[in-house]
Amino acid sequence: MSHLAVIKTASEPYRLVKEINGKYFEIEGIKDLSDALVMHLPVFRKAYEASGSKEIKGELTAPVAIDTEVWGAGVTYQRSRDARKEESGIPDVYQLVYEADRPELFFKATARRTVGHLSEVGIRADALASVPEPEVAIVMNKFGELIGMSICNDMTSRNIEGENPLYLSQAKIYYGSNALGPMIRPIWEIVDHDKLEIYAKIERAGSIVWQAETSLKSLNRSFDDLIEYLFRCQYFPVGVILSTGTGIVPPLDISLMAGDLVTITVDQIGTLVNKVALTPEDINDRIK
Repeated sequence: MSHLAVIKTASEPYRLVKEINGKYFEIEGIKDLSDALVMHLPVFRKAYEASGSKEIKGELTAPVAIDTEVWGAGVTYQRSRDARKEESGIPDVYQLVYEADRPELFFKATARRTVGHLSEVGIRADALASVPEPEVAIVMNKFGELIGMSICNDMTSRNIEGENPLYLSQAKIYYGSNALGPMIRPIWEIVDHDKLEIYAKIERAGSIVWQAETSLKSLNRSFDDLIEYLFRCQYFPVGVILSTGTGIVPPLDISLMAGDLVTITVDQIGTLVNKVALTPEDINDRIK
């Protein structure tokens, strides 16, 4: 088993490497994820499989490059549709998009807004209810070829989107709203990639306050369908990462608190763990 990993070294903040048993190895001719995603899949696979001899030291970080875009898909599971209808004062819009040919797709994050495994995710200070959305993320090159899969925690301020669907960008795009990782599993190493099991839990003060599971078999849309719509009238010169939507939504009486621990596990891909922190309203003034 191996993974594509991104590590921070003394001179490179987004160095792409091959991970085997916790060690990182150079991929010859490839420095970051963007380098990999401008190659056709067979070319990249050849370079990847030929690597594994020159070890590199570094600290694991989110599997992105400096110019990576992360997008999201919404209402792609029946559970997501039902949860959005429960939360919203305009429930019919979610039924319509669930049944429509065109999926809901939205811009989620840049590299700067993305955190990795064991980093902190944020809950908005002005939100009354916030939840994790455990999702499988798919990684495409510039040609729309699926090269690998990862895990995304698409953090959401559920009461803000519930108030008005047009507030979706405020509910989903803010400092600390996107976690990705821990690494990327190459697509050719995954067996039955459209049937993977997904597990999630929230722990508070050492106790589990909520846990659930689902499967990609319940995804209402195929990866091919999502990729085709995402690439319509779009240009992704260094590829793109798409979080494919959640089939696990906490009940209305569950809301994240600072200090909570969110754990998401996907078969054959890994486990993403993030502690929850409060994102203050004046975060822009606090970051130097």
